[in-house]
Amino acid sequence: MPRNITLDYNRSFKDISRKLRNNMTEPEMLLWSRLRKKQILGVQFLRQKPLFNFIVDFYAHQCRLVVECDGAQHFEYEHQKNDIERDAILSSQGLFVLRFTNIEILNSLNDVVQNIWDVCSLRLFKA
Repeated sequence: MPRNITLDYNRSFKDISRKLRNNMTEPEMLLWSRLRKKQILGVQFLRQKPLFNFIVDFYAHQCRLVVECDGAQHFEYEHQKNDIERDAILSSQGLFVLRFTNIEILNSLNDVVQNIWDVCSLRLFKA
């Protein structure tokens, strides 16, 4: 995994990002309660992080991991198409993108956290 790539920080998204952090959805708040304070392998996650021309829900630089919480609108064709393009751009920069539906987070939080833990572990300790 390339660790020397500098990710562009889009300063124009700073205010939007701050507003999103202050108005998180219930699933985002629930997941954040399990990601914050380095609870997963000592990895720091940031929320509503501007990267390139996007604001990702959660980002762990140490693992180069993006975690997205997808609401019902992500099942619509246009959103799915945009998500595929967005994920491809992020992946091309050495990031790994995990997507979870809000329903998965609300109903199976422990499974979601375990999946994030597993990916962090693989990306941190990859030979």
